[in-house]
Amino acid sequence: MTRPSFPSWRKSGAFVLLEAMVAVAIFAIGVLALGRCISQGLAVERLAAEDSRALRVLENCAAEIEAGARPASSSHEQIAAINGGLDLTQTTAPAKIKDEKGQDLANLYLVTMEATWQSNGARQVRTLNFYVSAQHL
Repeated sequence: MTRPSFPSWRKSGAFVLLEAMVAVAIFAIGVLALGRCISQGLAVERLAAEDSRALRVLENCAAEIEAGARPASSSHEQIAAINGGLDLTQTTAPAKIKDEKGQDLANLYLVTMEATWQSNGARQVRTLNFYVSAQHL
């Protein structure tokens, strides 16, 4: 007794379904990975923009000190800017720089400005150091 034979297209039907399911699964994993990459790219872009804004604030404060519109003495202030605010800390200390004869340079101060802000729950810091003469104090 012989078995009834099925057409060849019916035998491969299960494999076609399995191949389609595997292809859809691979495609879904690819789409999810691409979405994650785009999300990370946007987060990096936002962080770069915040960092750029903080650097502009620091450079503006340094220019104000150079122009004499702002004292170079140590201070702390909060600026309403990035994600709820930017803390700006300014410290001034005598510069420990020697001239070619090994003598301390008088009337020269190191100003360190530090901008701190929160981004996605992480503390971000940007620092700017520069020297000023005693007349800017």
